[in-house]
Amino acid sequence: MAAFSQLPSGKWRAQVRRAGLYRNATFNTKREAKDWAAGVESQAKHISASGLIPIPQGSTVSDLIDRYTESIKIPYGKTKAATLNMLKREIGTAKLVNLNSVLLRDFIDRREKDGAGGVTIAGDLSHLSQVLKWARHARQLDISERLALEARASLVHRGLKTRSNERDREPSDEELSRLYSYWDSNPRQKIPMPTLCKFAIATGMRQGEICRLEIEDINFEEKTIVIRDRKDPRIKQGNHQTVPLLPAAWAILEPLIEEKVSGYLFPYDESSVSTAFTRACKKVAPPIFDLHFHDLRHRATASFFRMGLDIPRVALMTGHKTWTMLRRYTSIKAADVHETVSKLSANRGSDIIPPPGVRELNSRSNSKPKP
Repeated sequence: MAAFSQLPSGKWRAQVRRAGLYRNATFNTKREAKDWAAGVESQAKHISASGLIPIPQGSTVSDLIDRYTESIKIPYGKTKAATLNMLKREIGTAKLVNLNSVLLRDFIDRREKDGAGGVTIAGDLSHLSQVLKWARHARQLDISERLALEARASLVHRGLKTRSNERDREPSDEELSRLYSYWDSNPRQKIPMPTLCKFAIATGMRQGEICRLEIEDINFEEKTIVIRDRKDPRIKQGNHQTVPLLPAAWAILEPLIEEKVSGYLFPYDESSVSTAFTRACKKVAPPIFDLHFHDLRHRATASFFRMGLDIPRVALMTGHKTWTMLRRYTSIKAADVHETVSKLSANRGSDIIPPPGVRELNSRSNSKPKP
């Protein structure tokens, strides 16, 4: 119920008590007090019925995104920040009460027209979904959290691919040799790119991880190093991981730390390393096409499996959390399986013994009389 009382100053105080909710405010006129009280009572009735707060009249998508970015304590990357800004430009003026599947359909149409692919649009809608989920579960706002997810699911029916093609490009020995020769013969090359590339292949680390390594994080006895803030889809900061430095990596590292006791192992800007790699691919003769520094990670991961390391140990080296994430980096071929089997046979001193069922089948086959 709403109660109104006039104060000695001539202003009006409105008080609302409903379903455990109490609100009060002061206004210049009784009409303003009544209008405010009616809104509060309507909101209280809605909360009582649904347990959620009704969408404020006049609130826009842009307002919601701003509240989200102000409230989220976990830092996020540049891609997400750029996407949220784009959403504010594209649908930010839309009233939250009018946010529906048709509005998102039109948004997708515009993104397609602008040249965005299915993977990009799916990412846009995923970020919008996070905002809507935050609004419903963190702010108890009565808004459909599945709007963006359903719009994302509709991309398949438009014939759009929502998953990027798995990349399996690896640099060949010949390509690496040409790159190393180019850098070694270039007097203007300040960054030791051959060393960086060989270290990347020996460790499977990402470009940014290599440039963040610190000498203080090396354990000389156990031959390990801590990778700080390692990439993780959920944990953006504080995801530190201790990884082993295999013999090839340790051999590269030792001369670098002979005269250093602290600081970065590779004190170079990540973007400068990327630029140097891309430039070299274009400058060598003949040019090397479609090769990125990150492809060294593909080669490293495949080499770990070819060494005979199992999935948990390779995952420790690369930082992958699941086999699904790790699988695309394996590049294991049929010849690699034969080679591994040969090594196992050599270690045992005989051929690998086939399973019982196969032995019995072979025995019957060999005992069959010749015609």
